Amino acid sequence: MSNPYRQFLEPLHPNCKEKKFYNLLKMRDDRYAQLPFSIRVLLEAAIRNCDSFLVKKEDVENILNWKVTQHQNVEVPFKPARVILQDFTGVPALVDFAAMRDAVKKLGGDPENINPICPADLVIDHSIQVDFNRWPDSLQKNQNMEFERNKERFEFLKWGSKAFQNMKIIPPGSGIIHQVNLEYLARVVFDNDGCYYPDSLVGTDSHTTMIDGLGVLGWGVGGIEAEAVMLGQPISMVLPKVVGYKMTGTPNSFITSTDIVLTITKHLRQVGVVGKFVEFFGPGVAQLSIADRATIANMCPEYGATAAFFPVDNISIKYLEQTGRDQSKLSYIERYLRAVGMFRDFNDPSQDPEFTQIAELDLSTVVSCCSGPKRPQDKVAVSDMMKDFESCLTAKQGFKGFQIPPARQSGTVKFEYCTHEYELCHGSVVIAAITSCTNTSNPSVMLGAGLLAKKAVEAGLDVKPYIKTSLSPGSGVVTYYLKESGVMPYLAKLGFDVVGYGCMTCIGNSGPLPETVVEAITKGDLVAVGVLSGNRNFEGRVHPHTRANYLASPPLVIAYAIAGSIRINFEEQPLGVNAEGKKIFLRDIWPTREELQAIERRFVIPAMFKEVYEKIEKGNESWNLLNAPNDILYTWNPQSTYIKSPPFFENLTLDLQPRKSIIDAYVLLNLGDSVTTDHISPAGNIARNSPAARYLTDQGLTPRQFNSYGSRRGNDAVMARGTFANIRLVNKFLNKQGPQTLHLPSGETLDVYDAAERYQQEEHPLIILAGKEYGSGSSRDWAAKGPYLQGIKAVLAESYERIHRSNLVGMGVIPLEYLPDQTSDSLQLTGRERYTIIIPEVLKPRMEVEIKLDTGKSFQVTMRFDTDVELAYFHHGGILNYMIRKMIHQ
Repeated sequence: MSNPYRQFLEPLHPNCKEKKFYNLLKMRDDRYAQLPFSIRVLLEAAIRNCDSFLVKKEDVENILNWKVTQHQNVEVPFKPARVILQDFTGVPALVDFAAMRDAVKKLGGDPENINPICPADLVIDHSIQVDFNRWPDSLQKNQNMEFERNKERFEFLKWGSKAFQNMKIIPPGSGIIHQVNLEYLARVVFDNDGCYYPDSLVGTDSHTTMIDGLGVLGWGVGGIEAEAVMLGQPISMVLPKVVGYKMTGTPNSFITSTDIVLTITKHLRQVGVVGKFVEFFGPGVAQLSIADRATIANMCPEYGATAAFFPVDNISIKYLEQTGRDQSKLSYIERYLRAVGMFRDFNDPSQDPEFTQIAELDLSTVVSCCSGPKRPQDKVAVSDMMKDFESCLTAKQGFKGFQIPPARQSGTVKFEYCTHEYELCHGSVVIAAITSCTNTSNPSVMLGAGLLAKKAVEAGLDVKPYIKTSLSPGSGVVTYYLKESGVMPYLAKLGFDVVGYGCMTCIGNSGPLPETVVEAITKGDLVAVGVLSGNRNFEGRVHPHTRANYLASPPLVIAYAIAGSIRINFEEQPLGVNAEGKKIFLRDIWPTREELQAIERRFVIPAMFKEVYEKIEKGNESWNLLNAPNDILYTWNPQSTYIKSPPFFENLTLDLQPRKSIIDAYVLLNLGDSVTTDHISPAGNIARNSPAARYLTDQGLTPRQFNSYGSRRGNDAVMARGTFANIRLVNKFLNKQGPQTLHLPSGETLDVYDAAERYQQEEHPLIILAGKEYGSGSSRDWAAKGPYLQGIKAVLAESYERIHRSNLVGMGVIPLEYLPDQTSDSLQLTGRERYTIIIPEVLKPRMEVEIKLDTGKSFQVTMRFDTDVELAYFHHGGILNYMIRKMIHQ
């Protein structure tokens, strides 16, 4: 069907008639100039993709009328320009695609119909671990280990790059997904099939929002939802409210972008932006580089928003020049954005659109800070760190408490490392990692770390050898400018050698600690500390033996590594004493913002970006030597412990099966607030006593070959056993942390998977009880797939993280929500009851349904299918079943 808005098409340049764009100003509608810039992107996509079927004229009107419809829970479709994936989420996506091809063929369809329609980029960055550090060849050794562990996965991905059209794979060793996206993959404006339009995307990583800092609208979605987008489906979304975040003032010369983003994270958590867009404006934005803006946008999931948008301005164009983008593209990017009213001048208040509400930050009020010890939103001023940590030791077990008895808070444990004796106590730093896309994409903080290291070494300071130090840049460009500026030898002198190009410590790939360090921590039951320049510090994520983890800027990571403890007041206590007996304070070696800007202007140049990214898709020798078949259908290897055909489509029929009420379900787990996807589906090491370890041992593997849960997401047998396997899981059925639960019929305490398996053998349906923010943290489709395979039919929670709720819907698991002012406590639920959930024949979005207990009590809850499209997915048993049936019927 033809587009009803084709009359808006016109040439962008009079001398190039074949290159056109949809001129939104031709609408001559005053409402357009009042729309937030982020909503204008949604509007343009709706107009360009309007086919009166998937995208209708009434959708366009609803978006244009955003000032009114934002308050009406209106559902609109959005077709992003592209999709981005990383390998932890990309492998299961390709496994699903391969299995869908098998299912389509089995049901009589053409398997080649299962093919990305929307362009997709997959960056391999989640597989490398810090196995080796503090050696000049650590990088090569870790990359060799990465290929040794992940050969099967990488061969499968290479097969996918051949078998599926419209998919680009960035090989391992290239960098972190979001930095590669920012520096290389981002188009800002697409030039496709003779049409210009805004770059936009969804990604299977929650920090996809980092690209919003460049003026490209993007956010994280569930892997299952991303697969549907790749197959040409629009995202169905509730038209969001938009919080305008006004920035004024100038940060003082000692403040880093990390300090700014941790301040914003805490502030916006207090404002309440869950499910909303945040759009930044005001003269303070003009003071921030694109790297600074990207750092702020990166942590959007931590403050709970869907997107964190900085419209394109002159600084954006200069960044594209700096990163070596083609000059001919720069000319049409700016021309196009000006033509459609999407180019911003942050110093011009007449351009300010209308927002749902406005929050403000004076940048001059920002102070140096960290966040922790267990959540990224728990900001602590550096000046208060020592006091705050010591109060956490005493406080009751929780987000800000470890409940250590006062008599044990000052104890120390001696240990030997490399023939020398050391001692650890509560607060001792054992991991110090400069890592993560949040900060390694920002030259100011990376050069800041390098300059601080130089001054520290020159002052005679060092880092204790047992502390696991590491530097994992987000791209080869970072290494390039660190070397060119002359600071790399000083970083290496303090133990911060380059260990790999990937997420590493930030996602739990921190590798092993020295055995004597682990023994000392265990012996003293110590609250040991990890300090990292990452975006996530949830309990059990960084390393099993660092109970406290703090997010900090790269320079502060080095400072705490030198100090060796979090229990230091930098203002009053020296970092150390040099050979001459002089006390060296942090203020003596801290670089200023002006120093860093001068070095950045000199050493971060376009030639670096061009040289690094010209080689990126060629891969490295290890990647190029991998063999991959050219078949359309994947030949599954029954002996593989990495890649396995999932059971999702085994009983799929062309006809819809009626959805039935859930009768007499048992509660598998009774959980509290802020249960993260790390709790539900850990990404880190596989514990030797876990159900997944027993399975892998039965397959003939040794513990050294287990690798991580994240690397085995292509194998449903491992992932089902790894679901709820986090050692820090707190289950109200038990009085201790751990991945266990009660099998209620027998009263036995079992590993969660073993209990779920027994319930399934007994043919008992299962549900989960949870508190607020269920599923917060990283975007993980296995946090929905795993529970589905364990037999969980529904989750009842006080609230959900956006992406995780979407993933549950995608797998056909029902997300239920208590009514306002109701909780499990107010309803006096113990979790030992049996639950019958009544599913009516006719369903509506967000309708209330009844739950009946075997005790005779009943109550109403909200069924969190938020749109008609989500209800359609539920009727089909999940989004992938829906897509298979749709492809066959087409």
